[in-house]
Amino acid sequence: MMAFVPFSIARLPRIEFGAGAIRKLPAIAAQYGKRLLIVTGAGSFTESAAGEALFRDLQAAGFYWEICRVSSEPSPQWVDDTVAAWRGIPFDAVIGIGGGSPLDAGKAVAGLLKPGNSVMDHLEGVGPELPYQGSSTPFIAVPTTAGTGSEATKNAVLSVQGEHGFKKSFRDDKLMAEYAIIDPELLATCPPAQIAANGMDAFTQLMEAYVSTRANPLTDALALSGMEAVRDSLLAWYENPADADACGKMAYAALLSGICLAQTGLGSVHGIVAPLGAFHPVAHGVGCGMLVAEATRMNIDLLEARNPDHSALGKYAEIGKLFRGRKHIDAVGARVFLVHTLTTWTQQLKLPRLSAFGVTEADIPKIVANSRGSSMKTNPVELHDAEIAAIIRACL
Repeated sequence: MMAFVPFSIARLPRIEFGAGAIRKLPAIAAQYGKRLLIVTGAGSFTESAAGEALFRDLQAAGFYWEICRVSSEPSPQWVDDTVAAWRGIPFDAVIGIGGGSPLDAGKAVAGLLKPGNSVMDHLEGVGPELPYQGSSTPFIAVPTTAGTGSEATKNAVLSVQGEHGFKKSFRDDKLMAEYAIIDPELLATCPPAQIAANGMDAFTQLMEAYVSTRANPLTDALALSGMEAVRDSLLAWYENPADADACGKMAYAALLSGICLAQTGLGSVHGIVAPLGAFHPVAHGVGCGMLVAEATRMNIDLLEARNPDHSALGKYAEIGKLFRGRKHIDAVGARVFLVHTLTTWTQQLKLPRLSAFGVTEADIPKIVANSRGSSMKTNPVELHDAEIAAIIRACL
């Protein structure tokens, strides 16, 4: 019998999931009013058939809206500038439409339109870390990719690139979206490289949440369901971006990855990828895809050596069995198969090596020194500096 330990589940958005769900957006937004700030990417959505249809529907329903664009991972300066530019207009809601960057950007802007202060006041590990008091403008999240799960999290990840760069979160329960509208049809235009990065991000979040030190029976069930969906759809979606069934399963997996990480935290891959992406031009999902096989191998090896009865070892075996489709495979063999599968995926999805982004042996100490953020704290085994360095070195 499973031993249930106490756990808490933080607030989630109301979720509208299904093909054509974006058509519900005008009615949902009308609950808050008719003045909208729409935060989206460089232009792929607004220039798409789905975007044009949405704007026709908004116009027919009498909405007023402004559009602001974020073309890369949002920076604190971008957030502050956007808030300063639009704070004088009493928007009733902020709509984030796009990948993780527009969703995170929209979340942060929604949180600061009313108070008007700098986001630097609240970033974790940077500046004064003042408590966020609110209030947030209602936020509605509409993902057009399947990866970050930002539609279901309370944090906006902001980045500064360069020698003194960082990637940190503005995080508070008040930032959670009121609604998450997940329409798998919006995924059909994703290019293969984006599919590979986003899909590996979603899978990594599911697996790290599953073996997290803060995992619980509810998140375990969701994480396993999400990983099964990735197993059945990621490669199929990569080969055929218009595959409706694969789009639906990956949209579902990404949503579950966001729900799970928001409740449990993550692990070593996300601990390393944050400084990696701050110091080098490595997109978040690409970094996850490059690191996940070696980080998983390291976690398993250390747990087997230091704590062979650790529950995470059994969980890694369960994922291996999920991939293998054979319940009678022994635990050690299942874990070996898991690492083998992840290694194979990185090859099939044509994910690059770290050296392609200019990362060298000389960069490793700085990346290691900055990898001890919140994600590393919930990794199932403590990693020493030399072990983190070995993961990075194996991916050069």
